[in-house]
Amino acid sequence: MEKSSNMIIYGKHPVVDAIKSGKTIEKVLVQKGSTTNLEAEIRQLGKDHDFPVQYVPKERLNRITRNNHQGVIAYISAITYHGAEELLAEIIENNTNPLVLILDGVTDVRNFGAIARSAECMGVAAIIIQQKGSAPANAEAVKASAGALTKIKIGRINSFATLVGFLQNTGWQVLASDLKSKNPLKEVDFSEPTAIIIGSESYGVSKYLLKAVDDTFIIPQIGETDSFNVSVATGIILYEAMSQRA
Repeated sequence: MEKSSNMIIYGKHPVVDAIKSGKTIEKVLVQKGSTTNLEAEIRQLGKDHDFPVQYVPKERLNRITRNNHQGVIAYISAITYHGAEELLAEIIENNTNPLVLILDGVTDVRNFGAIARSAECMGVAAIIIQQKGSAPANAEAVKASAGALTKIKIGRINSFATLVGFLQNTGWQVLASDLKSKNPLKEVDFSEPTAIIIGSESYGVSKYLLKAVDDTFIIPQIGETDSFNVSVATGIILYEAMSQRA
């Protein structure tokens, strides 16, 4: 059996009913090759309710549950997600000098939880992630966050392509952590409304985002190890930002 720390619902009608009742959906798995009207309805519900629909082999669904899943399984999120642009508009309206965190490709749930814990402690208004390719906010992530994931707002967006421009056009500076940057962390000014992009441990921040941001920075280090763990690095960055703002 495939292990999961999320609550699941399976079966075509129970999944649709759960979505329509307002439950926050992490993702829905649909059996590959399914062409029923109900599959099309789930796909449309995914667009309407802002959650990803993934098409997987029947064998994977069978590993998740031995019960009659009818080709569809939904993962119920441990938290409530917000639409990223709506959330940012709310933050702009209610905060004079907001700070948000954008996670680009952070997929490890423990790192996600640890980052959320640091972010909540240091006054970050929200964390923004992508629908696909991001760690789920499941029970394991919530545990790693010491409950912070239930306190800090998490925004979710289909693509970061327009997000940087949206922020810049509304008066934010957008900064990215980059191991190739020549700009030391302490020389960055975090005193104005700021969005900080943190990339994955394997690949860092996506190249197209690095081209779009206002500036990049690096955490100086003495040792020979390639870099800090992503959650540790994020804690260092946020502490510098908090210190300047204090």
